Amino acid sequence: MTSKLKFRSNRTENRRLSTKYSRLLEPTALIDRLRRTKWFSLPTLTCIPLVFIIIALWAGAATAQDQELTPEYVKGVLDAIWILVASVFVIFMNAGFGMLETGFCRQKNAVNILAKNLIVFAIATLVYWSIGFSTMFAGDHPFIGGGGFFLTGESSTYGLDPFPAGLPVPIFFLFQAAFAATAATIVSGAVAERIEFSAFLLFSLLITGISYPITGHWIWGSAGWLGAMGFKDFAGSTAVHSVGGWAALVGAYILGPRMGKYDENNQPRAIPGHNMGFATLGCLILWIGWFGFNPGSQLAADENVVYIAVTTNLAAAAGGATATITSWLKDNKPDLSMIINGVLAGLVGITAGCDGVSYLGAVIIGAVAGIIVVFSVPFFDKLHIDDPVGATSVHLVCGAWGTLAVGIFVEGANIFTQAIGIISVGLFTVILSTIFWLALKATIGIRVHPEQEYEGLDISEHGMEAYNGFVKEPDALGTGISTGMDIELEKH
Repeated sequence: MTSKLKFRSNRTENRRLSTKYSRLLEPTALIDRLRRTKWFSLPTLTCIPLVFIIIALWAGAATAQDQELTPEYVKGVLDAIWILVASVFVIFMNAGFGMLETGFCRQKNAVNILAKNLIVFAIATLVYWSIGFSTMFAGDHPFIGGGGFFLTGESSTYGLDPFPAGLPVPIFFLFQAAFAATAATIVSGAVAERIEFSAFLLFSLLITGISYPITGHWIWGSAGWLGAMGFKDFAGSTAVHSVGGWAALVGAYILGPRMGKYDENNQPRAIPGHNMGFATLGCLILWIGWFGFNPGSQLAADENVVYIAVTTNLAAAAGGATATITSWLKDNKPDLSMIINGVLAGLVGITAGCDGVSYLGAVIIGAVAGIIVVFSVPFFDKLHIDDPVGATSVHLVCGAWGTLAVGIFVEGANIFTQAIGIISVGLFTVILSTIFWLALKATIGIRVHPEQEYEGLDISEHGMEAYNGFVKEPDALGTGISTGMDIELEKH
């Protein structure tokens, strides 16, 4: 009798236990119980993947080839990591260029502009990897480099010391590829709203594979003739920005102005951008990206990186301030587009001498650039060179000013040598860009048909809209541009 009672009691207890724990096996009940347990709080759960990553890295380090942690090795690793971070900053500038250009142009061309700014980095990377990088840094010829194509060379092939004394070849290439893409992206803004997509892609291929690497070799190559004569351009006011600006100027001139840009008296009309929020965001992204562009050009993680960052920021601030004041006095209003271009003008201007100018010198360089850009934009308009975003004024004119300013504000630099560099790079880029643009015009054509331009490149070139389903404003309200376009369509 006693045994039967015990058996029943045990069975009842087992049933209670199974009922209790079966609830815990239910997903929701188990999760609720874990949430109430301090060991499974959100911070704890977040740390679990980090623990596994640390263990994996530790195990990999233990099984890797033994490496003595000398001060030189540690510094080499830190240098490489910093240049990787700087490369990401510069690559992210493509988003800034895309937002800026899209905001400054009309909504019917937004997809086209975004597509150009995205694909140009892909093209630049591939072309620069195959031939551009070697043309720019390999070889000992003073005019053009060569050898080690497709990243097949050793450190010495590209003028680098072996690691850890010098940067690893892959990270040096990545940083320089981001610069090459910047030169091609500058062109996009000046030829916006009327260029064939295919023509722009081919020109981007030519400038990043041929034109930019050759002049870059003159300045930054180990045997380049401009560098050998003492020409100084630390991060590329001329090597990157003026090259892109000259190519943009030639392209805008050969393409001709947008329909409706000039009235019946040949006076320029304003064609407002459709989203100044995009443009402002693009400016801020570029401002941040410049902290990779200029400090990264130190090619090392040392005390001068922070100094370069400060001179860069001071020049940008001064450019924005003087552009605001100048446009306010000139046009009786503080024009946001000029504030944006003033900031960018200051950044471009300081790029050549950011490592050697004083803080006061940086402010002066940026302030002058901000004033110059306000007068440069309408100057090109009067010459019938239609640049929708002011790329020529910002990158070419202010790039030349910044390069020349090195001879004024940097000790040991010569203003005449700086002028020789500006002129020689400009002439070569203009000649080569003219050949490229005219060749493209004679073969595949570089300008869309007037009907396509009037309709917008989003539909005609890409078959889609950036703002599908949104109510769209008439093109350029109250400016009479639509009438001007109708007249031009009739002419064609």
